[in-house]
Amino acid sequence: ASASTPSASTPSTSTPSVGSVSTPAPLSESQISQRQFNKAILESQQSVSIGTKDQPQALLLKAAIEAINEQLAPYLGEDSLSVTLDNNTDVSPEATASRIVSQSTAFFGAFQNSNDTLGFEQQLEKFLQVIGGGIDQGFSEARDILDSLQVLEGDVASNINKTYDLVQAGLASFKEQQLLNA
Repeated sequence: ASASTPSASTPSTSTPSVGSVSTPAPLSESQISQRQFNKAILESQQSVSIGTKDQPQALLLKAAIEAINEQLAPYLGEDSLSVTLDNNTDVSPEATASRIVSQSTAFFGAFQNSNDTLGFEQQLEKFLQVIGGGIDQGFSEARDILDSLQVLEGDVASNINKTYDLVQAGLASFKEQQLLNA
């Protein structure tokens, strides 16, 4: 009775049709990783109601941490930062911004050690450029995902913008404090 069910040993490859002319360029490991990450976020959002007011902030935090990890990887290795959220985690704009700033800036010392040929101010500027790029990328990706889910409006959009502004203020404060302590 299982004659209509494909066997487990059936190869999953497909041959191109006779009319196909070109194949898309292969994706880089970074592009593949990013697509897998976006897919995982979208799949997880399907199982959780995105309508609750704090879910977009959790998505934002995860996207920002992933993007910062990607930027820090050449300097500190893969997955330097991690984030674990449970149902009781405060994901208000203030708490989310604080978490992003504290987790990303905590690696300044390790970054300095891997860039010891630079002077202090150069290390600080380069570090802020690297994590700033990751933060911008994470916010952009979170906005894209939320927009594709058609929830990037009203309080969700204003909370994302508020979180971004708080992160930028936190990074400016970190820079100022580092320069004062130098």
